[in-house]
Amino acid sequence: MKFILIPDSFKGTLSSAQICGIIKEKVDLHFPGAESVSVPVADGGEGSVDAFITAVGGTKVMVPVKGPYFEDIESYYGLIDNGNTAVIEMAAAAGLPMVEDRKNPKKTTTYGVGQLILAAAESGVKKIIVGLGGSCTNDGGCGAAAAVGVKFYDKNGESFIPTGGTVIDIQRIDLSQKAAILNQVEIVTMCDIDNPMYGPTGAAHVFAPQKGADEAMVLELDEGIKNLSRVILDASGQDISQIPGTGAAGAMGAGMIAFFGSRLQMGIQTVLDTVKFDEMIADADYIFTGEGKLDSQSLRGKVVIGIAERAKKQNKKVIAVVGGADDSEIARAYEMGVTAVFPINRLPQDFSVSRHHSQENLAYTADNILRLIAAK
Repeated sequence: MKFILIPDSFKGTLSSAQICGIIKEKVDLHFPGAESVSVPVADGGEGSVDAFITAVGGTKVMVPVKGPYFEDIESYYGLIDNGNTAVIEMAAAAGLPMVEDRKNPKKTTTYGVGQLILAAAESGVKKIIVGLGGSCTNDGGCGAAAAVGVKFYDKNGESFIPTGGTVIDIQRIDLSQKAAILNQVEIVTMCDIDNPMYGPTGAAHVFAPQKGADEAMVLELDEGIKNLSRVILDASGQDISQIPGTGAAGAMGAGMIAFFGSRLQMGIQTVLDTVKFDEMIADADYIFTGEGKLDSQSLRGKVVIGIAERAKKQNKKVIAVVGGADDSEIARAYEMGVTAVFPINRLPQDFSVSRHHSQENLAYTADNILRLIAAK
C-alpha cells in the first residue's frame, strides 16, 4: 500500500514535518512494509525553505542582507530542482520574530527580501518562489524594490528608501534602473489571503495591529499604502489596489506584482506543482492531510481543499486530520473531495489547554484511523 502524508502545520502546536512523523509512525506500525511519502507543507511563512528542501531535496544558501531595521544580518534562501529554482521566505529577512519587542511597522523594511531575490537571480536560477507571511513590515515591498534598483522620489525630487511610515511621501517611482537579470527569471509569490492593498480589509487595518500599530498608526499606514497604489498607477498604468492578495504581508503582495512582475498563487498550489503531486498520487491508496482548523478559510483553497480538489480528479481517498472543524463547513469539504474529517481533540478543552496535548491526541487519532483501515 502507498500512503501520502501532506498536512499543513497546526499553528502554535505542531509543524508539518512533526505531523508527518507522527502519522508515519502509525502507518509503519499497522502496515509494515507499506510505502509512505511525507511532504511537509510550506505556507510561505517561517520554515517554508526547510519544508521545500525536506519535501524535494536541496540546499540552503546563506546570504548577508539587511534586517528589518537596516541592520546587517545573515539570511538564506533554498535551492531546489537541481539548482533551477530558489525558494525565499520573507520571514527570513523581515519576520516578526526578528523584531520581538521592537515592533514598529512605520520603520521596518523589506530591503533584505529584495537582496535575497537579487542574490537568487544572480545565482542563475530560472524560477524564484517567494513566500509571504509572518512579516513585521508595512512598506508595500518598496524596500525590496529599492534593493533591486527601483528608485523612489519625494516631492523635492530626492530619492529615498520608503518604509511603512514614509510611503506616504512617494511622489514618483522610476522602474528603469531595476536589475535587468530579474527579467530573465520567473517569480511566483505564495499568498494564501485575498486582502486588497488598503481600506477596512487592507494591509494596515487587518495586519498592522499584530505588528505593533495602534489605531492612529493603522490609519497613517493605510493612507501611505493608498498613496503607493496611486504612484504605482502613475508609473505602470496598472491599478492593482483591489487585486486579491495585494494586501498580504504589509502590501508586499502589491510590491511583488508592481516591482517584480510576479504572479500571486495560493501557497498549496505552488507546493503541489513543485513536488509533482498529481504524478505522486497516481498509485496512492490513501492521502492524509490536515490543518489546525477546517473552516470557511479552508474552503477558499488552502491546504486541505487544495489537495482534495486535485485528488478528487483521480478518485483518491483523502483523510483530513484536523485540530478542530467548523461543523457547518464539513459537508462542503466532502463535496470538494475530502473523504472523511477527523478532529483530534478528545475532550472539550480550550485551545490554551488542548494545544499542549496535540502530539498525543494526533497519535491517538491516527492510530485509530489506521486500525480501521487495516481491519477492512
